[in-house]
Amino acid sequence: MALKQTEEFRREAVRIALSSGLSRTRIAADLGIGKSTLSHWISQYRS
Repeated sequence: MALKQTEEFRREAVRIALSSGLSRTRIAADLGIGKSTLSHWISQYRS
């Protein structure tokens, strides 16, 4: 079963993804989440 991440965790993950220059694949792996999950959070943030 998937764990629900806190809103703070999501915001920090998006911030890292948009500012670090690392790939989404690398960031997602480092954070223990799926790449598609991170991409979805970024899309939500941008809209």
